[in-house]
Amino acid sequence: CFHQHRKGKFEMKIRIIGCSGSGKTYFAKRLSQKYNIPNYDLDDIQWDNSQNSYGVKMPVEKRNQMLNDILQQPEWIIDGVYYAWVQRSFEEADMIYVLNMPKYLYSFRIIKRFINRKIGLENGKKETLKSVYNLLKWTDTFQKTNMKDIIKILEPHKNKVVFIKKKAEMYRILAD
Repeated sequence: CFHQHRKGKFEMKIRIIGCSGSGKTYFAKRLSQKYNIPNYDLDDIQWDNSQNSYGVKMPVEKRNQMLNDILQQPEWIIDGVYYAWVQRSFEEADMIYVLNMPKYLYSFRIIKRFINRKIGLENGKKETLKSVYNLLKWTDTFQKTNMKDIIKILEPHKNKVVFIKKKAEMYRILAD
């Protein structure tokens, strides 16, 4: 399922999707290091992080152009929660990983990330306690509702979809 080019190196296009706190960024970074493939976080395309306030969206035309620029590259790893405006990333991916982790794990990670950003251990968005609370509520809804939509959308691509429901499964893929 991977494309070999002249120098014998395999090119891969990998799409990772899952809720906030599911481990998308961690998994994408480790796969990027393992295969020496550039990694792109869809949050950097969806949100205008150059703004002073939290939650300012990128203009749609600019967002779509940035995504198209990534998709035209011979290899990539794209991670993010988004699925409606990124259909082409599923079509063009050689492998799609769906991170469907338990609630206790993603909730803990969201809170831990917020604390680490507040005390300066992690760079990131300018979140507030209220925005983290809303993110936890949104993530529960995402898992109950949106994940069903994602599974339906991925049905035509099921031959290249891998569901990951435990940390151990992710670590096994990274170790192979």
